[in-house]
Parts: sequence; structure tokens; C-alpha cells
Amino acid sequence: MSFILTLVCHPSTPALLPSLLGDVSAITKSRMRVLAEGIAVEFETEAALHADAVSSIRKLIDELPVDMALQLADGREKKLLIADMDSTIIQQECLDELATFAGKQAEISAITERAMRGELDFEAALRERVAMLEGLPVSTLNDTLEQRIQLTSGAVELVRTMNARGAMTALVSGGFTFFTHRIAQAVGFLENQGNVLEVRDGVLTGGLVDPIFGRVAKREALENICSLEDLTPQQVIAVGDGANDLDMLQAAGTGVAFHAKPIVAEAAKVRIDHADLTALLYLQGIPKTEFVTA
Repeated sequence: MSFILTLVCHPSTPALLPSLLGDVSAITKSRMRVLAEGIAVEFETEAALHADAVSSIRKLIDELPVDMALQLADGREKKLLIADMDSTIIQQECLDELATFAGKQAEISAITERAMRGELDFEAALRERVAMLEGLPVSTLNDTLEQRIQLTSGAVELVRTMNARGAMTALVSGGFTFFTHRIAQAVGFLENQGNVLEVRDGVLTGGLVDPIFGRVAKREALENICSLEDLTPQQVIAVGDGANDLDMLQAAGTGVAFHAKPIVAEAAKVRIDHADLTALLYLQGIPKTEFVTA
């Protein structure tokens, strides 16, 4: 049984210098495979690294913008990518950005932060925030998308590379289908799910169409897709940042906390604090030369 140690950093700040990699190679007593020069490398070991070895490597990268993951080599490349949208595939929280048009950004953002940290019930917090949007014209949704939403670095490469390799890709969000439909199309997701905002006479009513798509629904989406695609949860890589992603991340073979809230980062199997979303490809052993962008 072999294991893979992956080191990865953000492509804009390559930090994997030869001296560091030499030290890691000496600790792991294994050869290195370069996935992207200065950005991503992996080391394969025939047995799980001793805790002292892992601790020594962590000390080497402690002050560097480098992420580290240790996983089984077998079954690393996954057949399903399931991803959160807000603060994961996109850089913003759509609800918080909508709030600026309602003049309620401070109030709504404060509730969002607490909900994503797991301090509030997700459904109750969502309903409270959406209620503050009552009266906003539907056109505000498009204005928010065009003016205030940006994709996260690496999102396109991640999704399109996995599509090209025959994987299923799904975007699942506690946010709204207006955004999931459009973000999924822009990035390349094959499926998307989210919550539906209630609209009447061209304005938001401040309500949602039941049922609410939240923490449990995300895990159920993973399970349902696995059933439809004849996959096991072990064949899934999931990524998210907030407390409502926890069940989904824990159900997946590889659950990645991406620039996540503390409660999520501590519970996830893998955490990415520095790198962009292409880290999920490197975790699967896919080199940069095989990335797909169109």
C-alpha cells in the first residue's frame, strides 16, 4: 500500500524551491514527481509516513505559502467533482453582494459569516437574509452577476479538465439557482443545484421556494449522483468552505476545505489554505501539462 505526499502552492507565488524539495525528499526517502515547476510536486512512499516525518515536513513549510496533503495512492483520481459555489468556485457570497443593492450589506454579511462558521442554523439564517431583499427588482440579480462576481482562480481548469477525463461535475449551492445556472455554464459544470428565490411581478418577495437546499441536501446530492452514475463516495472529490459543506466533504473520498472557515478546515480530510482550485487536480496526480482550459 503506497501513499502520496503532495505539496502545492498558488501559481502566482511559486514557492517550491530546490532546497526545500531536497529536504522533503530526504525525510520521505522517496523520489519526487514534478507536476508543475515550483508549484506542485508529489512524493510516493511505500508506507504511511511516521508522525515525526510529517511533523518535520510541516515545520519546513510552516512559514511558506505551501499546502500539504497525504493520501493513499490508489484511487486518487476521482470520477465525480462536487463543489460549493459561493467563496469556492466564485470569490464572493452572492447573497452578500445582492445586499449592497438593498442597502443591507453590513447586516446580511454578518449573518452570513456566522452561518458559514456553523454558529447559526443554515436554513433559518438563509430565510432571515433573503427576507431583507424583499422588493428588489429581479434585474438586480443580473447586475450582481455582471458587476460583482468573479470566478476563483483555477475554477475553469479544474472543471473542464475533469470533464475531459470523463468525470461527472456538479455545482451545489446553498445560494440561488439564478447564479448556479449561469456560473455552471461559464465554468463547465454538467449539473447544478441551489435554492430558488420567490419572485412576484418582477420583484423579489423576500421568500424562497421550498424545499431549502442546505447542508443535508448537499450530502444527498452527492449520494444521488453517485447512485445515478454507479459510483461510490470513495470516487468523489468534494470542495467547499462553509459549515453547510461539512456533510458533503465528510461523505466524499476526498473532501477538500478550500480557504475555509476554521470549523471546516479542522474537520476536512484535506485543507487548501494557499493554492488555487487547480490544487484539486494536483491532488489527483494530474500534471499541469494535462490541464484543459476550453
